[in-house]
Amino acid sequence: MKTVVITGSTRGVGLCMAKEFLKSGCNVTISGRSDKSFERAKQELAEFTDKVLYVPCNVRAKEELENLWQESVKKWGRVDYWINNAGQNVPHEFAYDTEPNYVDAVIDTNIKGMIYGSQVAVSNMLSQGSGQLWNMEGLGSNDMIQVKTILYGTSKRALTYFTRGLAKELEGKPVLVGRLSPGMMLTDFITKTPDGEKSPVIEDQKFRKIFNILGDKPETVAAFFVPQMLQNTKNDAHIVWLTKMKAMQRFATASFNKRELI
Repeated sequence: MKTVVITGSTRGVGLCMAKEFLKSGCNVTISGRSDKSFERAKQELAEFTDKVLYVPCNVRAKEELENLWQESVKKWGRVDYWINNAGQNVPHEFAYDTEPNYVDAVIDTNIKGMIYGSQVAVSNMLSQGSGQLWNMEGLGSNDMIQVKTILYGTSKRALTYFTRGLAKELEGKPVLVGRLSPGMMLTDFITKTPDGEKSPVIEDQKFRKIFNILGDKPETVAAFFVPQMLQNTKNDAHIVWLTKMKAMQRFATASFNKRELI
């Protein structure tokens, strides 16, 4: 029976992946910043109570990530898959107008938190003799530049570079490293600001049109990711949901295949 740890898994695609892993028979550790954050997850995963562990973890603190590993091993005996999914967005505004607290939050979570999580997972997996680390890509990972999102994009470009470099460092070793590319998903990252307010981007008609063509619900993406992760045997693997071919097909059929996510 495989064991999975997912950071930032109390909502969105993290929670949806947790559900898919559970349906596949895995044990799963859910993590969020506080005990309160688990309320929604506990409702969503009520049928899997005996197979779920809840551990508070702020990925900006390496000691909390180390505790996340230790608590998971104490409960399940080992960790087979570690997924760095926790992420932080910034307000939809120009980089030169963004306040320092938002800059710090996106760097500390999306870059430092991902690196800390990778360090914890890889070092412990090397000790146990096997395991897989997966990091969640996002806008910017493929060098696409979209104004008013470049701070977030910068963090995700860094994630891709780091993950590919880490895979190279682990060549010939028993730990595999891979990337997950989810495309455009309907989550709080799209609909809300970092402060929980309604995001102004969803009022942009051009954005709404493109998102309704290319976007998907997180449960759709999670159902695609999980079986491929469980079957993976390659280092430096890259699982892509919204491929170029899929995007082209959606644009080509958009006039008669109406999709309304937002």
